[in-house]
Amino acid sequence: MKNIFFLLLIATVQPVWSQTKLEKAITNLENNYEQEKVYLLTDKSQYVAGDQIWFKSFVFDGYNRSTLSTTLFVELYNSDKKLIDWKTILLTNGEGSGDFKLKEDLSEQVYFVRAYTPYMNNFSEDFQIVKTLPIYNPNATETLQISKNPDWSAKAIPEGGNFINGMPTKFAVRLVSDTSFPESWTGKVIDTQNPNTPVTTFTSFDKNVASFKITPASGKKYQVIIKDNTGKNKTIDLPPVVSSGVNLEVYSSKEGIKYTLKGVNLKQQLQNYKIVGTINNHLAYKANISQLINEASSLIPTKISNGANGILQLAIFDDQDNLVAKRLCFIKPNNLKIEKAEIIGQDLKQKPRSFNSIDLSPETYFKNYTVLVNEDDGSNSPEKENLLSSLWLTGDFTTKIDSPAQYFTNTANTEALDALLISENWKRFDWNTILNGSSPTIKASSQKFLSYRVKPLKDNGLMKDTTVNLMLKLGENEPTINQFKTDQSGYIYLNNLNFDEPLNVSLFVNSENNKQENTGNLFVTIEPLVTPTPFKGSFPTTEYQLVKAAEHKNLSQTISRAINTQKNSKKLENVDVQIEEVKLVKKVDPKEELNKQLSTGMFSSLNTTIFDFVNEDQMAAGSLNILDWLQGRAAGLTFQRNNSGVNVPYIRGQQAKLYLDEVLTDASMIATVPISSIAMVKIIKESGLIGNAVAIYTMRGNMKSKNNKENDVQNKNTSVVKGYDKPSEFPIEMLDTDDSPKKIESDTRETLYWNPNLFDSDYVPPRIKFFNNDTAKQYKVLIISFDEDDNLLYDQRVLK
Repeated sequence: MKNIFFLLLIATVQPVWSQTKLEKAITNLENNYEQEKVYLLTDKSQYVAGDQIWFKSFVFDGYNRSTLSTTLFVELYNSDKKLIDWKTILLTNGEGSGDFKLKEDLSEQVYFVRAYTPYMNNFSEDFQIVKTLPIYNPNATETLQISKNPDWSAKAIPEGGNFINGMPTKFAVRLVSDTSFPESWTGKVIDTQNPNTPVTTFTSFDKNVASFKITPASGKKYQVIIKDNTGKNKTIDLPPVVSSGVNLEVYSSKEGIKYTLKGVNLKQQLQNYKIVGTINNHLAYKANISQLINEASSLIPTKISNGANGILQLAIFDDQDNLVAKRLCFIKPNNLKIEKAEIIGQDLKQKPRSFNSIDLSPETYFKNYTVLVNEDDGSNSPEKENLLSSLWLTGDFTTKIDSPAQYFTNTANTEALDALLISENWKRFDWNTILNGSSPTIKASSQKFLSYRVKPLKDNGLMKDTTVNLMLKLGENEPTINQFKTDQSGYIYLNNLNFDEPLNVSLFVNSENNKQENTGNLFVTIEPLVTPTPFKGSFPTTEYQLVKAAEHKNLSQTISRAINTQKNSKKLENVDVQIEEVKLVKKVDPKEELNKQLSTGMFSSLNTTIFDFVNEDQMAAGSLNILDWLQGRAAGLTFQRNNSGVNVPYIRGQQAKLYLDEVLTDASMIATVPISSIAMVKIIKESGLIGNAVAIYTMRGNMKSKNNKENDVQNKNTSVVKGYDKPSEFPIEMLDTDDSPKKIESDTRETLYWNPNLFDSDYVPPRIKFFNNDTAKQYKVLIISFDEDDNLLYDQRVLK
């Protein structure tokens, strides 16, 4: 065996006079395939209707926190793909946080949280995170149940992709399931000409994978027979045995990754073959074989990744730059580069509702922490997924992996991880596509913060090449006046804005004598340029199914405790909630009365959705217009932007008619109506008289909108712009007071502490402080941080 004698580590850049097809492909890869991925941490894995979901997002560019994006959209959907809520999250060094307040009448089902940056829309939607969250409702007529009959298929993949006559070949056997996996499974390999004598047998490493090794013979056909613990059998064919090709073997160690190539029946043997290693779509290693040999090996040192962990994709190209073998492998699987938190003091008590604290050292390179403290139930149940598994595994693959966090624990089976990677393909790019010269079209470039397009109007006409004044008032701050000149199309652009309070934008114009004109003929609209995109794909299938609820519903302890916690929260807010004592009293429905007052019989229909802006606060102040506000608020109602950038409504795929006070109009006209002047909106579906329609009704007489408490009527020359969503403050409950026992009989909080941004100040120890509930005897503490060089601190431990 001879070592490859020519090795090029990508440490220096040398001039290239004429690039080969492969070299052009590598240049294409370096320049066009920068991609992001998201991990979303939530405070719990399941919720009850009425709960608050606390989340922290981490956006990565490869294995480092991303600097490409400063904006993240986080969306909550039900299982019918109806958008329930969405947040615009500010990213600082790739990190951001927020929360969703769930409505109490949410139906019990599986919900999905989608998270993505605008830049991620340039690539496959499959890589946008969709997190599954079961949400329970004790009053629902249907209840969630875990499916007990796993349905699975299997595949067997040879290492390197080739199955060559006479070459010992390692295979990975991978189970695939859209729901759940069998607990365990075994298998055997048979020669179909002699099926009663197994060639070899194997047992699964875990629910996902197994491996075996065989030496094939030409003319033989091999099959794998798999049997799970329930007795279910599946038979799959191994690929045909070929007579020539390249056999690739890879072994990972603490020194690096050793690979061996063996050529079989090749015309020029391995001469002029190339070995290319990429990490996160970037060239990390390249070697050429210049000798006329049939076997070569080399060790790829860990310095190609600066000693960090991650996935290396090895690709082998022949003398014509054709891809002939490939393999994924993990760098340093036995030596994960993870720092632990330095705890310098703790005061933990088991007494109910006692004050507890944990102090972290201020004298470290880690200055900003994400901390979660939950009651530990003593079950020692392992995490199914976490930041490590997302960063190093599932964030880059689309195939479902059961409990991926198991591969990054102190007791992880590195052989199982290796088999899993043999069974996977790197799909963030395709070598054959790149070799053909194709590259992605970057439609959404990475932008800093939020940008808006302002359209000033005077006497309903565009103001082109005109100097105007915009008064900007952010929240309760003093307003500032800025002078702008509109462009040839009549627009002004406000770029790179970072704010989380309502921004009031008022338009003023000076007359020829340089005095301010009356604002009655001025109007201003503002269109956000950084916007969410509709989800086109399908949500992942889950292990849950909905079944009819029993008359007396049995609730799990976790759900019962969450319901009790909600009741406690309401009691602390002096809201008396005694659902079983509520008496139904017939009273006039103000929404129904408003509908009778405003609409005529032609606009009456049994299939309508009504939004009351007189009696209910619809929280619409942050929307540009009523059409933008309506997005995601009614089943079957969707929107598409027209050439003017205005949202046009569609009901069940067909464009809906638009009425203003029951007069037919268009979307551009509706978009100019101030939300503060709107009394009611009706979504009418398949009415016999008018079909599918959206009807807007304006205020009459002395009606007042609840959506603008400060100003009854919004000036036409003013628009309110919504920026980033400010995260709520997690409450640190203090229940152990003199009068609290009268209110709170049992404190059952599961999440005791949540802080997505705990930081030290002037070398004062960062302190984790929380109050106990009534039952916790030990605490599950999760601490995450990154230093300036993006070294990772990930520490989950149980403290007593």
